[in-house]
Amino acid sequence: MKPRISVLTLGVDDLERALKFYRDGLGLPTQGIVGQEFEHGAVAFFDLQAGVKLAIWKRVDLAHETKVSLSTPSSTEFTIGHNVGSKEEVDQIMELARKAGAVITDPAHDAFWGGYSGHFQDPDGHLWEVVWNPAWELED
Repeated sequence: MKPRISVLTLGVDDLERALKFYRDGLGLPTQGIVGQEFEHGAVAFFDLQAGVKLAIWKRVDLAHETKVSLSTPSSTEFTIGHNVGSKEEVDQIMELARKAGAVITDPAHDAFWGGYSGHFQDPDGHLWEVVWNPAWELED
């Protein structure tokens, strides 16, 4: 398998609420909700970097599409890592997320491995890590 992951899709309970959080709160670029003319098709895509997209889709529609039973979500299944260029940027993004309605689960702090990070949950409980790793050089 070649590493060609291009879309990360998050199941959400309220598509409009999630759209407002990611578009208005975090400032991610999007054209808004598309596919509303199709049953189970309403989705919003956000442009990330280098052709990667974040999608939000109603959990019930995602369950329908994948033929997987809708179950209770768990926030500890995975995290989405957002790497930044400095400790100050970690603090800025964490505050932006808090103002957008995120729950700060782990305030930004110096990490045991030499970096600096914090965690927040979006309105649907998805975990994000905002992290500065001094060993990683970021591309703009």
